[in-house]
Amino acid sequence: MCDRHMHGHGHGEGRFCPPGGHIRSFVQPRLLLLLAQKPAHGYELMERLEEVDGPSADPGFLYHTLRQFEEEGLVHSAWDTEGPGPARRVYEITDDGQEYLHAWAINIRRTRERLERFLADYEQHYQSTEGR
Repeated sequence: MCDRHMHGHGHGEGRFCPPGGHIRSFVQPRLLLLLAQKPAHGYELMERLEEVDGPSADPGFLYHTLRQFEEEGLVHSAWDTEGPGPARRVYEITDDGQEYLHAWAINIRRTRERLERFLADYEQHYQSTEGR
C-alpha cells in the first residue's frame, strides 16, 4: 500500500504514490449512471457514491457538478416538498444526459483497452528483464 511519496526508480507497491485511486472526474459519469438508475437528491447521491466507490466525493464538488449538469441540460431538478423534513432538490437525468453518459461509456471502454495494452506491455517487459 502506498503510504508516502518518494521519488526514485523501481517498481512495486509502497515505494511511491503514483496518480490513481479515485479519479475525481470519474464522479461525473458515476453521478449520471446513478441518476439513470433513479432520480435522487444530493445527500442520497453522496451515500450511493460512497457505497459503490468508497468515501471520495466532496459535497461541494458534487453539488457544483450537479449545478453544472443542470446548466448544460444533462439533468433536471425539482423541489420535493413531500415527506418529513425540509424540501429537497431531486435530480433526474435528461435525454441529453443519457446521450452524454453513453459517450462516457464509449470513452471509458477505449481507455480500458489502452490501459490493458499498457499493462500487457509492462508485464511482458518486466517478465523478460527479471529473468536476466
